[in-house]
Amino acid sequence: MRPLTADSLRGVWATLLLPLNADDSIDFARLQAEVDVLGATQLDGLYAHGTAGEFQTLTEDEFDRINEVLAGAGKPFQIGASHPSAQLQLDRVRRAAALGPGAIQVIVPDWLSLNDREVLDFLRRTADTAGDVPLVLYNPPHAKTPVGPRLLRTLAAAVPSLIGLKAAGGDKAWFEQALESGLSIFVPGHFLASMSLLGAHGSYSNVAALSPNGSVQHARNLDVERRIGEFFGQHVVPLQKAGLSNPALDKFLAAVGDWADVGTRVRWPMVPATQAEVDAARPAARRLLPELFADSW
Repeated sequence: MRPLTADSLRGVWATLLLPLNADDSIDFARLQAEVDVLGATQLDGLYAHGTAGEFQTLTEDEFDRINEVLAGAGKPFQIGASHPSAQLQLDRVRRAAALGPGAIQVIVPDWLSLNDREVLDFLRRTADTAGDVPLVLYNPPHAKTPVGPRLLRTLAAAVPSLIGLKAAGGDKAWFEQALESGLSIFVPGHFLASMSLLGAHGSYSNVAALSPNGSVQHARNLDVERRIGEFFGQHVVPLQKAGLSNPALDKFLAAVGDWADVGTRVRWPMVPATQAEVDAARPAARRLLPELFADSW
């Protein structure tokens, strides 16, 4: 596909979730079926190997095989090359670039925190390795090295192939400063409506895990966002407080949405939501958010 730019990186993108067998191996037949469903949706694109994709658990062979499935989806796609090791991440970037994605998502290596000079050196070498494929920096709240608006502006000026930021977002002042970088700013799906008013350009959407088409059709509906917040407060926040991981929460949402046979299982040692928790949430989701389920996926 044609490389994305800071101006063309927009919209609602969904992640691939890993359907797992009882031995934690990936069920590639179910993964292909999931991709077939997502490829027929209104989503702006697909990506693999974010936090919800359990990237840190993958072998290199699994990483490559998932990428091949993703590249055949018939949708614009991005590949997450993230890894706690800078060296292994560079190798993933090299192999991902060969598939011609619209962009490659990377993280700042995160076993140790890096100083600003080290972050810049990392991104420069990563950009050189990616060649013509642009980069999106993924900087979640739990990142060991936070990248604030000041450093973001420095990175954007020094690394022309850096086109976007995937982050939690912030308040009006945060957006005003972050947007000075010229990058495309992507935020969580359940905040896209309100944060788009502050300048957010799109989302790598957790709401797409619940309803792929609904996440697109109602992406900027503030009332729907309010009711998503109500549903999350009732059924997602308690699971967070109980210690469930983000992959477990996104798989929980996919099970509630029931649009593909992803399953709730997450790789050891993470624990999943229970079927009872899924069953309790399904009627609440459809009562609070009927428009998300009014269309085919």
